[in-house]
Amino acid sequence: MDLLKKINEKEAVIGIVGLGYVGLPLLMEFVEQKFKTLGFDIDDKKVQALNKGQSYIKHIKSERIQKVLDSGLFEASSDFSRVGEADCILICVPTPLTRYREPDMSYITGTSETLAKHIRKGQLIVLESSTYPGTTEEVLKPILEKSGLKGNVDFWVAFSPEREDPNNPNFNTRTIPKVVGANTEEARQLVAALYNQVIVETVPVSSSQAAEATKLLENIFRSVNIALVNEMKIILDRMGIDVWEVIEAAKTKPFGYMPFYPGPGLGGHCIPIDPFYLTWKAREYEMNTRFIELAGEVNTNMPYWVVQKVMEALNEQGKSLKGSKVLVLGAAYKKDIDDPRESPSFKLMELLIEKGAAVDYNDPYVPVLPEMRMYDIRRTSVELTEKNLAAYDCVLVSTDHTVYDFNFITKHAQLLVDTRNATANVTENREKIVKA
Repeated sequence: MDLLKKINEKEAVIGIVGLGYVGLPLLMEFVEQKFKTLGFDIDDKKVQALNKGQSYIKHIKSERIQKVLDSGLFEASSDFSRVGEADCILICVPTPLTRYREPDMSYITGTSETLAKHIRKGQLIVLESSTYPGTTEEVLKPILEKSGLKGNVDFWVAFSPEREDPNNPNFNTRTIPKVVGANTEEARQLVAALYNQVIVETVPVSSSQAAEATKLLENIFRSVNIALVNEMKIILDRMGIDVWEVIEAAKTKPFGYMPFYPGPGLGGHCIPIDPFYLTWKAREYEMNTRFIELAGEVNTNMPYWVVQKVMEALNEQGKSLKGSKVLVLGAAYKKDIDDPRESPSFKLMELLIEKGAAVDYNDPYVPVLPEMRMYDIRRTSVELTEKNLAAYDCVLVSTDHTVYDFNFITKHAQLLVDTRNATANVTENREKIVKA
């Protein structure tokens, strides 16, 4: 097989579509393993930045981009007519939800339509986007076949779910095992060989559907357990018990328990979304995913519970939420990253604004709030000075970035509502702190 030989000898050209938090790290791994690589994105700003050696993602340093650029093995482009230059094409585009919590497949279908105009015989096309079982065979392959080529005959398709965890100190793109699945032996052999070049371990499964389901199981597991601990937080709060203390005690058990932590809601590009992909697909088989949907309901309701806690905390100080000034700390979906996708901070701000509060935010990694799929909250990050902190009736901790000095923040804030246990080590002014 000519393509297999090219992959094993590192002569295959790799094309990566979508240069975001998944595609860009993957691209650099291929270049660093001496593959010639083309990066495709519809965003000309990203393309121009990369071709100048500049990064737009916090945990990926510009020095690494420049080193990859200097290798002569990488070029970014928005010209999709060059897709034919690649031997292997990896699709790393978003898969969000519609406002009705149904799969928004527009990025996959749009990309597939574009690729169909330019693909050629002998290419391997791998979908990495999180999606429901059947997408590769039922959506991607039929659209690509509009090219006049036959899937798994003239070209091969496979699925390999991304497992990115931005800024994880223990794992990176190369060291996280990679699941690969395809529906023909040739495609399975090719996709395994491809990722074996850059990932420490590949985990082949029997089909693209099994690989797609693997990704959903991983994130539904997390969603369900986060919902459990969020519900425990609400119950224990009513009982006057600190859920964080309970979690710390429970995790001393060396077997049969894995700690999960509560928060103001789910964030990120997978955990809040993936369960609904399976729920939607299950309806095709006349199945109800009651357990999964209940977990989604609990997690979706957390921002409402947090806002209620803010109202109660202000009420204790003789203040109404309406007309109060609230500063939200953190716009990223988790600490120490610059990714705001699906961040619960946006829902919190929306709810607070709806209830008449004057809302600002601070996030050192998100200096301006971008327009989001469901939100358009125009704000610029407020500086955390003594004067600014004192001017707000309430400071609400949504994301507990390591750079935040919570002793300083608590000292100068009038009231602090903490959804992340960020103030656990604050020893002074604890009377100002309310856990939520």
